Amino acid sequence: MADVLDYLVVGAGPAGLQLGRQLGGAGRSYLVLERGSVPAAFFTRFPRHRTLISVNKKYTGWTDPELNLRVDWNSLLDDGPDPLVFTDYSAEMFPPAEAFLSYTADYAAKHDLKIRYDTEVTRISRADDVFTVTAAGGEKFSARRLIMATGVTKPYIPDVPGMELVDQYADYDTDPEQFINQRVLVLGKGNSAFETADSINAFAAVLHVAGPRPVKLAWRTHFVGHLRAFNAGVLDMYQLKLQHAILDGDVREITKDDDGYHVKFAFARADELVKEIRYDRVIAATGFRFDASMFDEDCRPEMTINDRFPAQTSSWESVNVPGLYFAGTITQARDFKKATSAFIHGYRYGVRALSKVLDERYHDTEWPSTAVGGKTSELVDAVISRINRTSALYQQFGFLADVLVVDGDQARYYEEVPVDRFKDTALGESANAFVITLDYGPDHDKIDPFDFTVTRASQDVANDSGEGHYLHPIVRHYQGGELVATHHVTENLENEWNRPVHVDALTAFFTKQL
Repeated sequence: MADVLDYLVVGAGPAGLQLGRQLGGAGRSYLVLERGSVPAAFFTRFPRHRTLISVNKKYTGWTDPELNLRVDWNSLLDDGPDPLVFTDYSAEMFPPAEAFLSYTADYAAKHDLKIRYDTEVTRISRADDVFTVTAAGGEKFSARRLIMATGVTKPYIPDVPGMELVDQYADYDTDPEQFINQRVLVLGKGNSAFETADSINAFAAVLHVAGPRPVKLAWRTHFVGHLRAFNAGVLDMYQLKLQHAILDGDVREITKDDDGYHVKFAFARADELVKEIRYDRVIAATGFRFDASMFDEDCRPEMTINDRFPAQTSSWESVNVPGLYFAGTITQARDFKKATSAFIHGYRYGVRALSKVLDERYHDTEWPSTAVGGKTSELVDAVISRINRTSALYQQFGFLADVLVVDGDQARYYEEVPVDRFKDTALGESANAFVITLDYGPDHDKIDPFDFTVTRASQDVANDSGEGHYLHPIVRHYQGGELVATHHVTENLENEWNRPVHVDALTAFFTKQL
């Protein structure tokens, strides 16, 4: 067994690559273990129809690389000159998965990341505050801290009798011609389900997409994991009476005989209590879950959200196993179906923040900050400069925050602090701390953005009541951990908050509070 490392990272997907970049740049001893033979091996199989729905907006009119990251959902963070960005690999808005594989291979090579490929982890144990990871061939690796960046690798299969009879999204044959003139049921209402449905909607005679909850549209909820317009073709087919349909309700039982599949369905919004419907094929696209089976019982992480994700503290540490941390899409347990921790353009910032957490806890390195003068004008300038440029707060809306701590005539500015972690650290006890986020207004997902009868807040009038529904900066003032005041910076169509209506109102807020 090799020497005990500072960190072992399991998984060389985007999160593992980003973490390797952060740990290596800080001079930490680390190793990334990857069961595949290439970086980001997940993308050799997924998405099944080989088109990413993560936005790749190459042409922005901006020259600032930080601003460009606001509309680039695939690039990893690459500080320094000549950064490697995914937009150099494809100009397509929804690019092919193969382009991402080329990009991640180059990213790993550029930064000389320490990765062991073809190394499948079969057991994780812990003794004397050291984790030991055993690979399939028997080789062992040890580290003081373990970070799981494996993603969600196991299908999430609902507890429905007969689910074992159906095809799974992860491995079904995607050739659409096999579905010609068939009756097909796709279980699930996320993008994987609708991606599957769209691929066969021109071939199937009857196509149903079913799940217990109504379809939620990303353009309304602002959660990019909800149905994207790119995958919504079947909705058109349904509403325009073209044989296909969306079913709301619960599958009670699935059976199979020579005549095909028979699905007992309890409708949520129809007169039928339970109806049995026959199909030729049934495909389950019901999501994925974290695989904790390789952990010994005494260091197995507690699970949450239907046992799909490991439960985590505000520092992405296991709630029951000290020294066990998580990175990447499994950190969505912290902002489930709200912000963007499930996606590259969200968790790349989460990984960067995690590296700062590790620096604080284990390497006597304070969270980076910059000095700011205590004059009101200086405080306002610092906030305005950041909110008009930051990509982290823009992408991780309501989840990451900048914190401005004011102490007399001096202040310090801390960037990209997890909002929940602010309350768990000494920053939260400051006499005057201003927490700055970008976020949507209350009940923003209740408002149809295409309903022109809904009045929007004026962009030319200072609005401190929080009436705006669109993304805008919010500044919250805490004294000794208690929230004492909140200021909403008026929303702006092009997300530029530097006009007098923004600056003057923020100046008045700081003046009043201090």
